[in-house]
Amino acid sequence: MDVELIKTFLEVKDCRHFGKAAENLYLTQAAISTRVRQLERYFGVPLFHRARNNIQLTLAGERLVPHAENMLNTLRMAKQDVALTSEQIEQISIAGTPNTWDVYIHDAISKIYINQPQVSLIAEILSREQLTRQLLERTLDVAILFDPPKVEELKIEPLHMFKLIPVTTFQNRISKPSEVQRYIMIDWGTSFINWHAKEVSGISIPAIRTSTARIALDLMLQCGGSAYLPDMLARPFIEQGTLFEVESLPVFEREIFSAFHKENENEERIIEIKQLLRKDDPEAPAIMTP
Repeated sequence: MDVELIKTFLEVKDCRHFGKAAENLYLTQAAISTRVRQLERYFGVPLFHRARNNIQLTLAGERLVPHAENMLNTLRMAKQDVALTSEQIEQISIAGTPNTWDVYIHDAISKIYINQPQVSLIAEILSREQLTRQLLERTLDVAILFDPPKVEELKIEPLHMFKLIPVTTFQNRISKPSEVQRYIMIDWGTSFINWHAKEVSGISIPAIRTSTARIALDLMLQCGGSAYLPDMLARPFIEQGTLFEVESLPVFEREIFSAFHKENENEERIIEIKQLLRKDDPEAPAIMTP
């Protein structure tokens, strides 16, 4: 299928007008109409309800939209990959679970970006299951996560240890978990959840649950609340007097790991990336300032 037909379909969908679509694509209105008819003949159904100055998608047209967008996105990605190959630029993909960005990936990506200018980076946030699957499929080079999968094909290495400390915006003294106000439960991985259930089980039902420390911190600063946050993220706000450490509650130590496929075709570059990841403990990510 001619990709120009798909581009034309999406342009008409956005403009809701054949004439405006023709202007945007530098074509005649007759050419736009011809392309749409070609596409409709291909699928055997009308894709638009044609009314004066009000072009609307049919049900079939609505169903085509996500497929058309995916097709163009796939072609764009393929074009980028081919260009990288022709220019001999290496592409490395790094992904992590949501909270690994807040405490580690942000700074790690900066190091790689500065020290490996010849590398084209892809950085994503994925679930643990997606990370494992993509590593095994070799569509992902490096995964950074809290609870690494125990899979023979993967090599797991420890990266960084940090502390999760209980903090609150409320100044009144807290002597036991049940006194914690407006608690925000952050998902710091399986081992944290198991420890939390045992050691601080008296905390009231969370007002909010989230997988991202960024969301929790923002809510606490705007609306008040309590949560377990990474020490390096909470410390500037504690020093400023915006947050207060709950000293009566226990602290949890959490480790971050990296995972790689043992037979990754980018092995030589991965070794250099691993050295950068392990070189120094990442600094506190500058996601917001007190």
